[in-house]
Amino acid sequence: MRNIIFCLLLVMITIGCKKSVVYNDPIPKHDSLTIASKFVNEDRIINIWTPPNYNETLDSLPVLYMPDGGIKEDFPHVASTLASLITANKIPPYILVGIENTKRDRDLCGPTKIEYDLGYIPNAGGANNFRDFIKNELFTAIDKKYRTATKKAIIGESLAGLFVVETFLLDNNMFDVFIAIDPSLWFNENYLVNNFENLSEDNYNNKKKLWFASSDAIDISKHTKTLNNKLEESDKNLIWKYTDEPNEQHNTIFRATKEKALIWALNN
Repeated sequence: MRNIIFCLLLVMITIGCKKSVVYNDPIPKHDSLTIASKFVNEDRIINIWTPPNYNETLDSLPVLYMPDGGIKEDFPHVASTLASLITANKIPPYILVGIENTKRDRDLCGPTKIEYDLGYIPNAGGANNFRDFIKNELFTAIDKKYRTATKKAIIGESLAGLFVVETFLLDNNMFDVFIAIDPSLWFNENYLVNNFENLSEDNYNNKKKLWFASSDAIDISKHTKTLNNKLEESDKNLIWKYTDEPNEQHNTIFRATKEKALIWALNN
């Protein structure tokens, strides 16, 4: 019984609920727009940060997209980090597009019939609709309003990291760069990792980059390590990097690794 209670508590911590640690990040100057989406059947608030030199040039810039992109979510600290790294010439200028959550568990999880999963995420299964929203509505809105280059990146943590890995496997052409921090790969009985060979492309021709990391969360790290092992044994010509962070917890790893993730992933 004690083992069962411990496992339940562990899953509740790592399932992807937003972190209990409270940060008072300053809200950066940004734009916001609302998209009436037919794919997720609701209005979605989008926050957009442009780098300091955006209005000083006519350059078209690549875009970093992020779930968990609300003003009370991860958008402020990621925008601040981008600003610092761009100013220090550690990464090229990027536009940041944050997607504010409505029903996070629904949007970031694919379908599952696993009773264990549905006990915690009863509305799972909306990831395909969320992906269609991004690809067919959000991309169009951002490209119309801002000077965007063709290069696109995505960053996500926990369930959003799961969404990043799933998107990498199921709709790889959407993005050029994928950053998954402590992705909840336990979901659906580790389906994405177990089926990596069949779901991934035969050859990426060194055109795609994947960065992923894990904390001390056992139900996540064992699967990220397995994925790393599979990548080491593969011949898919994928540019990738795995970072094991056993001294970080699920609620600290995003902030602890975001700078090195962005520096490695966003540079050519």
